[in-house]
Amino acid sequence: MSKKAGTALSVMAMTFMGALASPLTVLAADAEETYQPALYATIWALLPPLVAIILALITKEVYSSLFVGIVVGALLYSGFKFEGTVTQIFEGGIIKVLSDSYNVGILIFLVILGSVVCMMNKAGGSAAFGRWASQKIHTRVGAELAAIILGILIFIDDYFNCLTVGSVMRPVTDRHHVSRAKFAYLIDATAAPVCIIAPISSWAAAVSGFVEGQDGLAIFVRTIPYNFYAILTIVMMVGMVLMKTEFGAMRTHEINALNGDLYTTAARPYENATDDETPNPRGRVIDLVIPILVLVICCIISMIYTGGFFSGTDFVTAFSQSDASTGLAMGSAFGLVFAIIFYMIRRVINFRDCMSCIPDGFKAMVPAIMILTFAWTLKAMTDGLGAAVFVEEAMRSVAGGIEVILPAIIFLVGCGLAFATGTSWGTFGILIPIVVAVFEKSSPEMMIISMSACMAGAVCGDHCSPISDTTIMASAGAQCDHVTHVSTQLPYAIVAAAVSFVTYIVAGFVKTAWIALPVGIVLMLIVLFIIKMNNPMPVEKPTE
Repeated sequence: MSKKAGTALSVMAMTFMGALASPLTVLAADAEETYQPALYATIWALLPPLVAIILALITKEVYSSLFVGIVVGALLYSGFKFEGTVTQIFEGGIIKVLSDSYNVGILIFLVILGSVVCMMNKAGGSAAFGRWASQKIHTRVGAELAAIILGILIFIDDYFNCLTVGSVMRPVTDRHHVSRAKFAYLIDATAAPVCIIAPISSWAAAVSGFVEGQDGLAIFVRTIPYNFYAILTIVMMVGMVLMKTEFGAMRTHEINALNGDLYTTAARPYENATDDETPNPRGRVIDLVIPILVLVICCIISMIYTGGFFSGTDFVTAFSQSDASTGLAMGSAFGLVFAIIFYMIRRVINFRDCMSCIPDGFKAMVPAIMILTFAWTLKAMTDGLGAAVFVEEAMRSVAGGIEVILPAIIFLVGCGLAFATGTSWGTFGILIPIVVAVFEKSSPEMMIISMSACMAGAVCGDHCSPISDTTIMASAGAQCDHVTHVSTQLPYAIVAAAVSFVTYIVAGFVKTAWIALPVGIVLMLIVLFIIKMNNPMPVEKPTE
């Protein structure tokens, strides 16, 4: 057993010993609904996710760190009573989140998509696409830009974005010596940041739903030019690729990748994922492109179906009120059936091989499923401790008298809340109603800016957090060690957040995106130029 693993297990053991030493208390079943912990809606509600995040960054062990955070949350919820702690971990946590229909739909989507990707690999589609791309893409810059463009084009849903871009572009970025850490960053930076500025996406639907009594979609469109973090993240990502600029831990990974090591760290769980088989010689590019296109189309149709499109609802409304979880699960199921029939007609793999890909795809998604389950459980702990109520009360108390800098403050609060809880949508649900209530009548333009700041902060915190769904999906899509992805991406996200914070201060004074956004873009380019001057990259070797 490694020293780090031993440290994590020791922490877990000490936490459980603390629980065992507490007096036993029976929580009556009929009082569960009205039970409120003594630390409800206090700053202690944010302790469990902070413990999990800090432990994950120190020990590099994400499963044990998340579980310790869950135990801490359950201990605070039960008042350090043993039986109450165990009940909260399982009944109020793991079992509860795995019984939630939305979560189950996402897990089904993950498993099915993993199976489709496995089929594409066995059919030789991924290898054929890699060969085709090697003829069209000749540089690392070209490979990275291709990944960015594909990520921007798949703006429907961040989960779908992460896993699709990962499966399609991984052979290309590997061939051009792009580290798995950098590839995970490119995926993550074109998932939530793109979805939050796309009017037709599951994220637009979520935000629209939090604006009651108004045209939520029209307001969402008005917030797009003020969503500085999303826009500046894309500017930063493209600028760094074109300027060949890296810094921090990512620079080490990229230098090692140029020398042939795509992983750098000892943890490389996916290194031999595709080495056991030789590529199918009968595979063609269509064996990847057509199943992916059908999958996209099926997911879109299924999402608008859940929104009532086929019952007479218009397309935009149907998309805005769609159920992304059910839609993705249904759409991916149809995509899976199509892929099986398509490959059998093409005779690249037989029915038995198609069926063997289903459990193989499930196995490939087990790490992501475990992390997601623990992350959802940790969120359940913070919900039980009233984290949302604490933040809402804190925001209302500081809303008055600081209108000019309030967007910048809201941005920071959104960052912190999403980072600690690992959820963007939960942050929208807490902050957007507050912003609307404060500014709806007094300053409609400031309401739009502040809503954008809330959304941008939520995406930023989600981007940085190791317990975020999107961060977990990006790691799975790139087949990169999760903690490695988090630690290498964090400095990049912090730079984008700092520039965004300054830009929101400017926006609070000028109250127009036509001035604030160009200022932010110029400031970002200046920062990238300074970084490049202080962190020169070695000359890359030509791709063989």
